[in-house]
Amino acid sequence: MTEACDLSAREARALIGRRALSPVELYESCSARIDAVNPAVNAVIWEDRQAGHAQARAAEVAVMRGEALGALHGLPVALKDNRATAGQPCTNGSLVHADDPPALADEEGIAKLRAEGAVLAQRTNLPEYGAGANTVNRLFGATGNPFDTSLSSAGSSGGSAAALACGMAPLATGSDYGGSLRTPAAFCGVAGFRPSLGVVPRPAAGSLLGPWPVNGPMARDMADLRLFLAAQAFHDARDPWSFGAAVEPSAVPDLAGLRLAFSADLGCCPVDDGVAETLHARMRMLEGTVGDVVEAVPDWPLSTDGIHDVFDVTRALSFVGSFETLVAEKRQLLGRNVIDNTAAGAAYTLSDCARAEVGQAQMYRAFTAFFERHDVLIAPGASVPPFPHAENHPATVNGVAMPTYMRWLALAYVPTLCFATVAAIPCGRGPTGMPFGLQVIGPHRSDAKVLAVAEALEGFFAGHDESARPVPDLEVLAAAPAMPRPVRGAA
Repeated sequence: MTEACDLSAREARALIGRRALSPVELYESCSARIDAVNPAVNAVIWEDRQAGHAQARAAEVAVMRGEALGALHGLPVALKDNRATAGQPCTNGSLVHADDPPALADEEGIAKLRAEGAVLAQRTNLPEYGAGANTVNRLFGATGNPFDTSLSSAGSSGGSAAALACGMAPLATGSDYGGSLRTPAAFCGVAGFRPSLGVVPRPAAGSLLGPWPVNGPMARDMADLRLFLAAQAFHDARDPWSFGAAVEPSAVPDLAGLRLAFSADLGCCPVDDGVAETLHARMRMLEGTVGDVVEAVPDWPLSTDGIHDVFDVTRALSFVGSFETLVAEKRQLLGRNVIDNTAAGAAYTLSDCARAEVGQAQMYRAFTAFFERHDVLIAPGASVPPFPHAENHPATVNGVAMPTYMRWLALAYVPTLCFATVAAIPCGRGPTGMPFGLQVIGPHRSDAKVLAVAEALEGFFAGHDESARPVPDLEVLAAAPAMPRPVRGAA
């Protein structure tokens, strides 16, 4: 018998609307799953059961009274621990905020979810300030991969991805700069969506000239992502990228009419040989079903080193703006990723920053031109299979040393540099037997098209044993030892 927590968000919401499922029953099912398996994976790092029950009971009363119900009415949503939520701590995974009082009010995006009826009582783990693609920090420790708890769930939305995979909530928030929701989705066998800039506003962003980070939905499949995105999208004039247009639903296309391009390395990124082979095998499955499947990449105007320099400089610049004062005042409470990135940014010159901005504009134009010939571009969701969470990052890819802890994420950050819209979909298992995912990439503001194509591809791959979404063994997780929590302040 299917547990309520394993229902899709759509199924659960429909049952709630028909009075066939109580929001209290759904919340209690999610909480029971947290009790059973969260100790082994450490995905949910905070939960207010009293508040969760109160919200679920209020949702149930609204249903029984016949009140108008929001799109997420009664659905538990796990919140990445970087979103300010009334009555909840918001630590950003940092010792800096370990003793901060609970937030007094919801930030705008969280208020929108609450208005749509979401039950908000869980918070998920992340690397400190989201700086890293391995979800581990000195406050809460590591989040293990639900398919092998010794391995990483990636990051920075690793707690959200692991919670979804285990059925702790039907929906979870994520955020994405260099792949922070796409890479965890690939590692944990779930779905994520990096929307176009401005679809999900960030009115409190520290810098309005640094548009790279976005908030986005995470779920177990694309149809649930559509539901969640519709609830997250709104217009806010305080965010200059917010353009006031919701993502209109688009019919799932006939695959036979698609012009699909794919690339294992996007022409400039390190990628594990086994990952590349898995991508090619999945693309061969599409032959005879998709109208046109070709291996192709944008005509990049920069050298490979030049492309990576654009990312390194623009990201480091954002760290200086966000953390320079914090590093100077509270260095002892911060981890190496934040400290080292801030120091790297301070070493760049104005000339370096200007060249990076010019290079990014050239990349954007070449990337946009590519989609005059292709509907979407497919790439692996991650360049390597999941690695031990005891390691900060993969030190090498195919024996080649990574010059920075971010370089292995180039498959995700290169689309970011081009203002891409990207869906991450699960696609079976990869070369080591761990989850494998795909990125479905489109140009800026192609959200409806990318979502529809990704859902069509997801449906195709779900029909084959080798590419269907993998599910973790919950009995194994329930019997596994608990993930250790760090002693506060330990290095």
